Amino acid sequence: MNFILLVVVIFIAVIMVAAAVGIARLIGPRSYNPQKSEPYECGIPTRGKSWMQFKVGYYLFAILFLMFDVETVFLFAWAVVVQDLGIYGLVSVLFFLLILVLGLAYAWRKGALEWK
Repeated sequence: MNFILLVVVIFIAVIMVAAAVGIARLIGPRSYNPQKSEPYECGIPTRGKSWMQFKVGYYLFAILFLMFDVETVFLFAWAVVVQDLGIYGLVSVLFFLLILVLGLAYAWRKGALEWK
């Protein structure tokens, strides 16, 4: 019985996504301007290659930001139920914070936070 319900939910989800895409194509604005197919639509023609390399430092900085952003989400959820968890919850979150601090210290030591 649960398998049939799962199939029905997946079928309805596929139908709803297909309907949303179809309706968007029907009522969405159309523009056949060749400038619309250019990257960034800034009105200025590109000079040289459109593709260029970025420093890996940008990606490392973004990953570190996401890591600490997710940390705050977990800590907020922990703070909501902190009284129900007791000492086990406190030890668990301290271990979680220890791992994050060690990761930050490693990134700091490797120079991932420095702009060169």
